[in-house]
Amino acid sequence: MTARRTTRTGVVGLIAVALAATAFTAPVQASEYKAPPTKGHTETQRAMDDLVAAGIPGIVAGARDKHGTWRSTSGIGNLNTGAPRGVNDRFRVASITKTFVATVLLQMEAEGRLDLDDTVDRHLPGVVRGNGNDGRKITVRQLLNHTSGLFDYLGDAAYVKKYMEAPGFLKHRYDTVTPDLAVRTALSHRPEFKPGTRFSYSNTNYVLSALIIEAVGGKTYEDEVRKRIIRPLGLHGTTMPENTSHVPGPHSRAYSLLSNDPTATKVYDVTLQNASQSWADGDIISTTADLNRFYSALMRGKLLSKKQLNAMKTTVRDSDDPRTGYGLGIATFTTSCGIKLWGHSGGWLGSLSHALTTEDGSHTLAYNLNGDWGWSSYIEEGEFCGVGGPAQGTAKLDRTAPRR
Repeated sequence: MTARRTTRTGVVGLIAVALAATAFTAPVQASEYKAPPTKGHTETQRAMDDLVAAGIPGIVAGARDKHGTWRSTSGIGNLNTGAPRGVNDRFRVASITKTFVATVLLQMEAEGRLDLDDTVDRHLPGVVRGNGNDGRKITVRQLLNHTSGLFDYLGDAAYVKKYMEAPGFLKHRYDTVTPDLAVRTALSHRPEFKPGTRFSYSNTNYVLSALIIEAVGGKTYEDEVRKRIIRPLGLHGTTMPENTSHVPGPHSRAYSLLSNDPTATKVYDVTLQNASQSWADGDIISTTADLNRFYSALMRGKLLSKKQLNAMKTTVRDSDDPRTGYGLGIATFTTSCGIKLWGHSGGWLGSLSHALTTEDGSHTLAYNLNGDWGWSSYIEEGEFCGVGGPAQGTAKLDRTAPRR
C-alpha cells in the first residue's frame, strides 16, 4: 500500500480503501522482532496527541511487551460533556472481527468438518448464483483471503445511501439487516474478476464465511466465537452484539460525518446503531486489552495448530508493495524500522481501530479512534519503532481511512 498521512475520509472513500493492514510503506523487511530504540511509549502517546490536535475527538490505546502492560488515552470521549476517553473503553472493532471468523473456520478445518478448498456451494448450495457469480467456482480459502472476486456489498450506492450516509442512516440506524440482504446486494453486481486471480477486499466474503460456520456447526456464528475464542481466552470486555444497538460497559461516544462530501463539517453521534448492519464482517465490540490478548494468543499457537496458523499466515498481495500481504483474516506489513507485524484494521461509522502484534506475539498494540474521518500510521510507528510523527498539531486529516 502507498504512503498515507492522516486524512479525512468520506463514506464511499472509506469503503474503497478497506484494506486490512496499516497504511504506509517501509524500506526494509524483517521477520524477527527487535525492541524499539526508545524505552517506554513516549512516541506512541505523542502520535495519539498529535491526531487529537489535528481533529480526532479521542483515542484509547493499549500495548503489551516484555516490560508489562501500558494503557493510555488522549482527547475527548463525549463532545457534549467534555468527558475524556477511558482506558477501559469498549468500542466497535469493525473488520478486526474478520480474524475471529477466520480462526473459527480454521479450527473447524482442524476438526475435519470442512476443508479450505471446499467450494462455497458445498456448504451453501445455491446461495451464490446469478449475474456471473457462481459458488461452485469459489472456495472457502478464497473467501478468507479476498480472492473470490465477489462484489463488496458496501460498495453498492443504494445500500450506502440508506445505511451509511445522512439522512438515511439516521432513519434506519435501528433496523435489523439480515445476512441475506448483504448477499443479495452483492450478487446484484457482476463479480470483479475470476476467482483466485487477484486480491480485492470484499466484506461479502465474510458474511458468507459466517454462514458457512453456521451451516457446518449447526450453531450461530456468535455462539461459535464465544465458545471457541471469547470464553477460553477470558475476553471479558468482548461481546457479540447480534441485533442490539447499544455498546455495553464503559464506552465513549462515536462520531461520524455521515457524508462523502469533502466539505462536510457536521458531526453526528452514531454510538447507537444496530450491530446486524455489520454482522460477521465487522460487528464485534471489544477493548484494547482483549484485542492484545487475542492476537498474542493467536500468534503463540494457543488457538490454532501450527498447520492452521501457517495457512492463516500464507498471504496474497494486497497491493503493489511486496512488503504487505493478506492471509486468512489477517494482514501483514513491515514497519519503517524493519519489524514485521500481523493484525487487522477496522473502520465503521464512528470508529477506527487497529490491532497489531509481532510474529511471536510478544509485543502487541491495539487502539481506537472515536471519529471516523482520520487515519495514521504514526501510532504503530511510535510503538514499535520509537519514531514520532510530525510536530505536535501539524498532522492534516483527510479522507483515506479504512472502512471495515
